[in-house]
Amino acid sequence: MAIELEGLGLSPELADVMTRLARVGADLARTIARNGVETDLAAGVGTNAGGDGQKALDVMADDAFREALTGTAVAFYASEEQDEVVTLGKGTLALAIDPLDGSSNIDVNVSIGTIFSVFPATDDPNTSFLRKGSEQLAGGYIIYGPQCAIVCSFGRGVHHWVLDLDSRSFKRLPDIKALPQDTSEYAINASNYRHWPSPIRAFIDDLVAGAEGPRGRNFNMRWIASLVAETHRILMRGGVFLYPGDERKGYARGRLRHVYECAPIAFLITQVGGGATDGCEDILSAIPDKLHARTPFVFGCAAKVARVTAYHDLPGEETSALFNTRGLFRS
Repeated sequence: MAIELEGLGLSPELADVMTRLARVGADLARTIARNGVETDLAAGVGTNAGGDGQKALDVMADDAFREALTGTAVAFYASEEQDEVVTLGKGTLALAIDPLDGSSNIDVNVSIGTIFSVFPATDDPNTSFLRKGSEQLAGGYIIYGPQCAIVCSFGRGVHHWVLDLDSRSFKRLPDIKALPQDTSEYAINASNYRHWPSPIRAFIDDLVAGAEGPRGRNFNMRWIASLVAETHRILMRGGVFLYPGDERKGYARGRLRHVYECAPIAFLITQVGGGATDGCEDILSAIPDKLHARTPFVFGCAAKVARVTAYHDLPGEETSALFNTRGLFRS
């Protein structure tokens, strides 16, 4: 398995890690394409450290990535599927991973993925990951869909590879362009509207009001329930994604994990001129307090992300569902 990395200026250690991630990704893409032929990849097999149900593919992917990285420059391996950081050796790198993002979509043939983040390793397993996301050496994802693709940043733009099934190698495509600043798509799970904080409700109310509302234009909602798929769409054509904290038990800080989901996605998005916050504060400047810490997450076109932050600064009466004259937020 090969991935075209020439001209990216990667260290031999990081290049080796990317090659191994690509190899496992290609193997998983084939396994996913055969779901149900030999194995039910969506079968429940337990619960992970965050209390979420594990599917067979979650565990399979975690095992495959961990085994592929053992004996490499990766000293510490932090996974959604592991309670604690796993020590793999004495290398110089620390890799955080969501081995299989969007597992609720395994059995409905919707794009799913792997999210990964690489930091310089410190002497301590936990402090290698409990740090600012801006310190990442690499952040990216593998998407398993109609195409299997890798999207990754090493801090100098966002690079894109697609798996060529004929040669079983990842071919590099042109780098992803800067996000458009004005788009009409947003992604949020609207079924939770009644639980959202009032600034989020106000922001969405104004989008739903369309051309007759304070924004003066119509918007389209998208929701895939796969962070990788949502990210890929936004990178390709813009928009904004919101997963706020809400009033439900266990959802005060949302459900997405800071270290191995939000930080690497934020790293990618900001490299193409986008923004990424917890609704108010910059994700890449925040320091998580534990490995599986959750955070609200808003990312996408910078202007849209900044607008969400501005809604949090409005007086309480202006975020009421009945308040429809937010003149400050006309398009």
